[in-house]
Amino acid sequence: MILDTLAQAHRYSALSPRFEKAFVFLRSVRDDTPIGRHEIDGDEIYAFVQKHFTKPVEERKYESHRKYIDIQFVQRGRELIYWAPLPLLTDVTMPFDAAKDAALYSGIPEGVPLQVRAGQFAILFPEDGHAPSCAWGEPAEVFKAVVKVQV
Repeated sequence: MILDTLAQAHRYSALSPRFEKAFVFLRSVRDDTPIGRHEIDGDEIYAFVQKHFTKPVEERKYESHRKYIDIQFVQRGRELIYWAPLPLLTDVTMPFDAAKDAALYSGIPEGVPLQVRAGQFAILFPEDGHAPSCAWGEPAEVFKAVVKVQV
């Protein structure tokens, strides 16, 4: 797991040859970027631009992925993303679904809240369980992009 600002994104391009294209897209995201899926490089790199209200952590589930790394970028607003190493997530509520590239888990007390503000991103690898879109204080609207980068 990595938490940083978009201004520092150049530091992470060496981790994956696909990261640079993902960050180029994230630098282009503005308040008027259309909601929905955006193609970046076929199924290897694509993004979902979203606008939604955060929810209390008790209403969120942890998720994990095997095929894709998530880069979750907050353009406007703020949220908590709870992080936990995958071995701690033992209460599976949805077994891994290859078509969705996701498994879901119930919450755990050992989760670490990441405070993600506008202009920041979190990189979440397959071994990183995460519960995104959690309220930081009161529920609030967030405009964000999640880039899926194939491992």
